Amino acid sequence: MFIIENYLTAVLLCIVTMLCWGSWANTQKLTSSHWRFELFYWDYALGILISAILFALTLGSVGDEGRSFIPDLNQATQENLFSAFLGGVIFNGANILLVAAISIAGMSVAFPVGIGIALVLGVLVNYLAAPQGSPILIFGGVALISLAIILNARAYKQLNEGGSEKLSSKGLFLSVISGCLMGLFYKYVAASMATNFVAPEVGKLSPYTALVLFSVGVLLSSFLFNTWQMKKPFSGNAVGFGDYFQGSFQDHIMGILGGGIWFIGMALSILASEKAGPAVSYGLGQGATVVAAIWGIFIWKEFDKAKSSTKSMLNWMLLLYIVGLALLIGAK
Repeated sequence: MFIIENYLTAVLLCIVTMLCWGSWANTQKLTSSHWRFELFYWDYALGILISAILFALTLGSVGDEGRSFIPDLNQATQENLFSAFLGGVIFNGANILLVAAISIAGMSVAFPVGIGIALVLGVLVNYLAAPQGSPILIFGGVALISLAIILNARAYKQLNEGGSEKLSSKGLFLSVISGCLMGLFYKYVAASMATNFVAPEVGKLSPYTALVLFSVGVLLSSFLFNTWQMKKPFSGNAVGFGDYFQGSFQDHIMGILGGGIWFIGMALSILASEKAGPAVSYGLGQGATVVAAIWGIFIWKEFDKAKSSTKSMLNWMLLLYIVGLALLIGAK
C-alpha cells in the first residue's frame, strides 16, 4: 500500500488536507439557494464512503509494504473495527451540526469557531494519547488559535448587532457543540490503526481499512442523525425523503463531490500521522479554518457589510491562526 516515507512529505500532505477540509463546504454553498443542506448531506456521506472504498482498493492494495485492504480487514479484531466505526459516528454527529451552522452563520463563522474548538481539543487529546513534538510549540499554537476563535465569535456578534439575536446565538451554539464533538473523533480512528504502517501489528488496521470502517460509520449514522434533522430542522420547515429524489443531477453530484474532497483530506491526514504524529497531523489539517474563513470573507462576502473595526478583528483572527499553525508545524 502507499505509505508516506518522511516528515516533510507528511507536512506537505497535511497542507493539502487543510485545503480540502477548508474548501469542501463550497459545494454546499453552491447549492444552498435551492437545495436544503439536510438533503445535500446524504450525497456528501455517500461521497465519503465511495471515496474510501476506491482508496482502499487502489492505493491501499498496491505495492509490497504493509497489508492490502482485504487481508487486513480479515485479520482485524472486532475492537479495532468498532473503534474506527465509532470515530465515524462521532464525526458525523459533529459534522451535521457544522453543516447546519454553515447554513445559518456562514463559512467564515462556523469553521473558525467550530473547527477551531475541535482543533484545540483534538490536539490536546491526541498529544496526551501519543506525545510527539515540542509541548511548548504545540500548546503555544493552541493558545493563539484559541484567541483567534474568541476574536471570530466577537466579530460575528458585532455583525449581528441590531439583527436577530436568536439567529446569531443559534449559529454560534451549533458551532461550539460541533467543535466539542469534532475534537474527539480522531483519537478513536487513530486507536484502531497500527503504529507502524510498514509492519503493522496483528489485529490492528491499516489506515485504508480504518478509513473504510470510519466511512461506514458516517453513512449508517446519517440514518439516525440526518433523518432526525430532516424532521426537526434547526431552521426552516421539515423535509422528507421524497424531496431528496426531486434534486437535480447536479445537486447530487455536488454533494458526492463535497464528500470526496473532504475524504481526500482525511485520508492524507491519516497517512501523514505516522511521520508527523497525530497531534501535529490533526492540528495542521484543521488549518482548514483559515482556508474556509478566506472563502467566506473574500469570496462569499459574508462580512461585506461589517464595520471597519469588525473587518480589522477578522484580519487579526486570520493572523493568529496562521502563526498558531506555524508553531504546530515547527513542533516536531
